[in-house]
Amino acid sequence: MDNNKFRLGFLFNFNPKWTGGIIYLVNSIRILNFLEDKDKPKVVVFYSPSLQQYIDEINYPYMELVPHQFPTVYKGFMQSFLKMKNVFVHDLVVVHKLDAVFPMHDYPVKSNLNAKLVSWIADLQHFYYPQFFTKTKILERNARIRFILRNSKDLVVSSHAVKNDFIKFFKMPSSLRVHVYHFVSIIEGLPSMTYEEIRDKYKLEDNYYMISNQFHKHKNHKVVFEAIAQLKKKGVEVCIGITGRFPEQPDSPYIQELHDIINKNDLKQNIKFLGLIPRGDQLLLMKYSKAIIQPSLFEGWSTVIEDAKSLQVPVIAANLDVNIEQLEELGTYFEPHNVEKLVSIMEKYPNRDFSKQIYDSYENRMKQAAYELLSVFK
Repeated sequence: MDNNKFRLGFLFNFNPKWTGGIIYLVNSIRILNFLEDKDKPKVVVFYSPSLQQYIDEINYPYMELVPHQFPTVYKGFMQSFLKMKNVFVHDLVVVHKLDAVFPMHDYPVKSNLNAKLVSWIADLQHFYYPQFFTKTKILERNARIRFILRNSKDLVVSSHAVKNDFIKFFKMPSSLRVHVYHFVSIIEGLPSMTYEEIRDKYKLEDNYYMISNQFHKHKNHKVVFEAIAQLKKKGVEVCIGITGRFPEQPDSPYIQELHDIINKNDLKQNIKFLGLIPRGDQLLLMKYSKAIIQPSLFEGWSTVIEDAKSLQVPVIAANLDVNIEQLEELGTYFEPHNVEKLVSIMEKYPNRDFSKQIYDSYENRMKQAAYELLSVFK
């Protein structure tokens, strides 16, 4: 029976620091568990050894794990041009008899393989905020995208907002099928700690809020910090837990800017930097929070919001098109630079009713997403 299954290859080759990409792919494999057994494909995961710890989180019954040394981008492109075949995946498809491969980031030449090679691009953030990227990184991103548009037949994007950006910034080939797959967060095996125990572990006050973003400038923590400062002046004390990987450079201007707001307004007891904590702890903190705040200036599809939906936690979010697509009328929105609006929301924000189901049921969302993803490959 296993030999007759559809064979789907996953390319697990991300920068270990890109938490969002790693969670996206891990969940893209784990979501297949929600398919009926007869529909479950055989999965072959080709992974960079540097990502071994994340591979260990994947539990799927029809899975083969293959450590693989992927070529560098520049070397892989040059070899592909010379050999007139996509060296990033060609031999993997042939040797492992794959029917489809995902996610393709590098598509230097057209493929004559029978397998369906499905590309993925998270977002087009560099068109909106080029100041957050080096000139070299912008050139690299644009080159990769143009090769995908020229050579690929199938492209997955995370939202209709991203699809609309492609139509806005690029001439889309009529032969390219663009699939919108709404990523969802799988929540399993949370730590068995009570509300009081997890709060005590991370020294958080009662009725705390959460932000779980990396410390990039476009994540826009600043607007929340300034809102908390204004609330404090009004006599409203707010506590917020902040998780996420700190920048490597010790003199990060962005981190310094955030600390300046804290020091100027005496917010050390209000704002708790928790750093990069175990994901189970992060999710449990989110689950028990008053609300999750997503103030980002740009998202392709927010993992944090998907976490909130799976955990039935309310969200206060910047009024980006993609956030509204993700939360619809169930989110509370503010303009991402409007401190006063965020102050007015947080000042009156109600305490949680933990018995209330805000979003569609977890099982329904997972099953729908599983079949949505499978349809891309078949």
